[in-house]
Amino acid sequence: MKRRFVSVSAAAIALGIIGSVAAAPVSPQKPSTPKPGAKPTAVKKRDTPKMSKWQQHIQDMLKVSAPGDEYFGRMKMSYLGINNTFHDDLIRAGAYTTDPKIISRINFADEALAAWYKKYPNDPQLARSYFLAFQMYRKIWVKEYQDKAWIYSHRVLEKWPNSFFGKALKKDLSIGFTEHYFADPVPCADLMPTVAESGTPRGGATPSASPSPTPTPTPTPTPLAGGPKIEVLPVPCSTPSPTPTPLPSLTPVPSGSLAPSPAPSGSGSPEASASPSAVATPGASSTPSAVPSPQPSATHKP
Repeated sequence: MKRRFVSVSAAAIALGIIGSVAAAPVSPQKPSTPKPGAKPTAVKKRDTPKMSKWQQHIQDMLKVSAPGDEYFGRMKMSYLGINNTFHDDLIRAGAYTTDPKIISRINFADEALAAWYKKYPNDPQLARSYFLAFQMYRKIWVKEYQDKAWIYSHRVLEKWPNSFFGKALKKDLSIGFTEHYFADPVPCADLMPTVAESGTPRGGATPSASPSPTPTPTPTPTPLAGGPKIEVLPVPCSTPSPTPTPLPSLTPVPSGSLAPSPAPSGSGSPEASASPSAVATPGASSTPSAVPSPQPSATHKP
């Protein structure tokens, strides 16, 4: 009984403590009201780093530049392919060239360069390509490509004067630029002297003309105002290759056809008039020649 009373009293004390805590009044919390006139605090943003002028220039150039994986022209050449074609053939040309193989490769690269310039006219990489084209065309001694070298050099000076290639071309043209190309060959027949001009020598012999006379140098055309100097180089005359004359066609004669011989006068037999005459082969005898048979050699009996 004593133990039970102790446990009941302990439980009653615990319940009394819990009840007193629960019955204690809780003071209500008042909502915080902002003070009148106070500004809300703004969230600070992270400061973005400012771009330099050079970085801004690079960003602007990327907007007008051609992608590196875009191809131009019929041969689908990239800007690296165009530059490599001009650079490699520039080495192959040597001092000057008129090789049609080199000219053919250059024409494809020039076509791709024109398509690139048409689509991206402000691409800064065009200055390098036009500079390489200028150096290549300067070594092709044909009038068409000499004129292109002059045009491409001024295109770089107009659009990219402050680039490295613009400054290099400005210095190069200040020294002087002369176009070199060969004159058109003249037929040698136009240069051969006639008998009236040269006179007939003694004996009535016709004077022999030189097989390949060299024409007189073509006068250098006067350059236009503000244009380059021009030097036209003479070339030997050209001899046209003779046109082969076709042989006359021969009519084949049918073999084995024998013309009937006319019948002799006075013969009334139709067989004689209808029978063809025998044609004797020259060199052949009418009677067959006897072929001697080999005789046995005599045997000596002892």
